Amino acid sequence: MPSLKVHHIGYLVKKMDAAINAFQNLGYKTAQDTIYDDIRKVSICFLQKDGYLIELVSPVAKDSVVSGLMKKYKNCPYHICYETEHFEQDYMTLVSDGFTAIDTLTPAPALQNREVVFLMSPFLGMIELIK
Repeated sequence: MPSLKVHHIGYLVKKMDAAINAFQNLGYKTAQDTIYDDIRKVSICFLQKDGYLIELVSPVAKDSVVSGLMKKYKNCPYHICYETEHFEQDYMTLVSDGFTAIDTLTPAPALQNREVVFLMSPFLGMIELIK
């Protein structure tokens, strides 16, 4: 069994400023200012409430990695991100349990350039794994 710890929940949003205001009205506080991820062509902002961290992700280009998801799902939670102390081992366990990597290990500017990979499960949907 992988030794995964929930880091955040990724929330897809069309309008970053409006989403930040809406979450702040629910009591969330900004945990990290909005940054631009030029690898994925998205704006990202982290908010926190009651010990929970959410990542607002908004596409800024038509070829953004989330543009297709935005067209299909609109504003919605779309992944859970996990961190682990045993990345290689846990990654291999997830793959053997049916997860498929949908990208390659890539730096994430919003996470101090720690490397991340996204995986998909036919039963759970998308997860993100931080190295």
